[in-house]
Amino acid sequence: MRTLFSGELRVAYGQFYVCRGDSLFSTATPLDDSFAGQRAGLCGGAVPGHLFLLTGMHTGSVPITVELHETEAPLDADVWEDIVEASFRPVSDDIWLVEWGNGSYPLPLSETSYRVRYHCRGMDEARTARYAGEPVLDEYLLRFWPSPPAPDRVVKETSQAAAYWHEFARKQPPGPTLEELAEAERQAREEEEHTKIRQEMDAWGGRLPSDRLREVRDKLRGIQGYPMGLVGLDAALVHAIDAAGPEEQRALARWTAHRACETAGLRDIGWVARSLAELDRGEPYSPPLDDPRRLRDAAFSDARVPRSHDGTPGLSQVAAFAALFDAAAPDPLKAALDALLATAVTYDTHRPHLFAEVRRTFPAMAIAPEAERSDRQ
Repeated sequence: MRTLFSGELRVAYGQFYVCRGDSLFSTATPLDDSFAGQRAGLCGGAVPGHLFLLTGMHTGSVPITVELHETEAPLDADVWEDIVEASFRPVSDDIWLVEWGNGSYPLPLSETSYRVRYHCRGMDEARTARYAGEPVLDEYLLRFWPSPPAPDRVVKETSQAAAYWHEFARKQPPGPTLEELAEAERQAREEEEHTKIRQEMDAWGGRLPSDRLREVRDKLRGIQGYPMGLVGLDAALVHAIDAAGPEEQRALARWTAHRACETAGLRDIGWVARSLAELDRGEPYSPPLDDPRRLRDAAFSDARVPRSHDGTPGLSQVAAFAALFDAAAPDPLKAALDALLATAVTYDTHRPHLFAEVRRTFPAMAIAPEAERSDRQ
């Protein structure tokens, strides 16, 4: 036998609790729910993972002992006036003895089925509040031992207080069965899963993405003004590019870099043309494309780079340089998607023409693959 707690516990409204740690600030499980379907009052165990325990003392501190036994505990019926039993199974290994006001004490109980025997004496004498220094009138003992679930029962009844709570318990309609609770939990999990699937489908243009698209999702380059990226512009094309395979994706990345530079008026600048040729041959970029800082210096110092009204390279030119960098990414799917988005920025309002041209140039991307079906949808 182990004593898990021995001392005075503060009660108010004649109640204290045993519950899991994340319930410490929500111990207000309804009284009637706790005793639903029980024959015995005083120890309500109808809510899984929660015990609602009643005392004769309305407000104050009462002596309470909590014990854990390896086998059925002794009855000690001659020592205690009122005794009840119920079954209890913790829903986690984080279980606490909780007093009114959320003061709490840990109870090292396992996630197994226990029998609980609640012993009380002096309940009728302790109906009123007890203040500091006043004599103890009631006392309580709570014993746990491993045992299969069984109906609650009144072991001994002496006090009027216990009789009142037994009558109260017997008036409560039965709560949901363990099977019904398990089914409700299963349905809640299933609905949560369905919601996640619907949200993911909405984020990917009404269809589930492939594992490859999920893999690159967090690595795709974002561009200001396009919060949903390429999916928000042409989701069907994104899925078609994904299904086309790495060789087509790499070819698309190179093709879009050429289109971006042409549209931005950069293709005929010597060092840009050289970089495009290196991209086509699969070679590393030479300066200034080998380093973002060198590229920035070249873009600002070369007068042949078209400028915006403030004298700096315009959005179209910046996007074209981004397409050059993106097209050379090691992952062909990421390279194709990022470079195409950057190129779409250079096309501005003429983006539909770009996407139509992609489909004409790459027939494998002309038709999106059939949407993935799932029984969970």
